[in-house]
Amino acid sequence: MNKAIVLFAHGSRDPLWRAPMEAVATRIATQHPDRRVSCAYLELCTPTLPDAVRQLVDEGATTVTVVPMFVGTGKHAREDLPQLVQALRAAHPGVQFHVQASIGEDPRMTALMAEIACESPSA
Repeated sequence: MNKAIVLFAHGSRDPLWRAPMEAVATRIATQHPDRRVSCAYLELCTPTLPDAVRQLVDEGATTVTVVPMFVGTGKHAREDLPQLVQALRAAHPGVQFHVQASIGEDPRMTALMAEIACESPSA
């Protein structure tokens, strides 16, 4: 299991906020048992991105894909994340890092959100 995925999100003090992120991680782990997956947060909860990556590398990850779980490409995706990844590359020179576009920028996600928005309300 040398490939790992980190689902990177903003974070919240509310523990219920994490549930959807953790559900995505669980689904990945179920559908791709050959890959380690972890959630990481920019602030307000743990683990941080550096902590999550350190654990994955300690467990043998040599390739880490960071998936920004943001609806759009705002400041966190444009500025904060590249700085964090640059520091990760320096801290783990033997690890390949890939950063995907923000999840909300994917046309499949846009289509799914539009489909959900157009559903008839359940009464």
